Amino acid sequence: MTDTQAHDEPHGNGLGARLNWLRAAVLGANDGVVSTAGLVVGVAGATGDRGTLLTAGLAGLLAGSMSMAAGEYVSVSTQRDSERAALATEKVELAQAPEAELVELTGLLEEKGLSHEVAREAALQLTARDALRAHAEVELGINPDELTNPWHAAGASFLAFTVGALLPLLAIVLPPASVRLLVTVLSVLAALALTGWWSARLGDAAPWPAVVRNMGGGALAMAVTYAAGNLLGTVGV
Repeated sequence: MTDTQAHDEPHGNGLGARLNWLRAAVLGANDGVVSTAGLVVGVAGATGDRGTLLTAGLAGLLAGSMSMAAGEYVSVSTQRDSERAALATEKVELAQAPEAELVELTGLLEEKGLSHEVAREAALQLTARDALRAHAEVELGINPDELTNPWHAAGASFLAFTVGALLPLLAIVLPPASVRLLVTVLSVLAALALTGWWSARLGDAAPWPAVVRNMGGGALAMAVTYAAGNLLGTVGV
């Protein structure tokens, strides 16, 4: 491997953060596929009217994407508040007891496998360079320059869910009525196979169990909602 190749490789927290975002995007798209598919297939069990299916699908897409975005915003905002509070506490401790904090940092570096002498020297150098950053990264696992952004999280969740939801929505309203349900089911199962495989690969897990679980869960959801919609349509509800 050349030096250029080595420097081009992703390292550290940045890679982990990107993988987490990618997993969240895949799971958000998966949620969009399953929830919207269940909704439109359920409505299709009760009626074949294209306008009704489109209205139901759009309502489910908007409600789901907004719910995902709002939930992610609240969750990540809470995480960001916690990170800021932890940094503020660490800043006070560094100001009030710098020597104790140096001892603590030395101990944390020793736990990572460094000898006491090397850990002490590393702690001294890190403290001299930026004590708060050193404690944030080693003690708290926080990069002060990369605190979680609730707006980014909300936008990513909204987009991922919307992209996933568009597939069953288009599949149920575009084809002719005679093949509408079949096209939707096959399209959804194919999409769930893809998201299951991708999420497993991102986690370095075996893909086939994830694919089977994903497809099985989606198929069950569509079967249940279709049966419910068909029953309600039959009794005229």
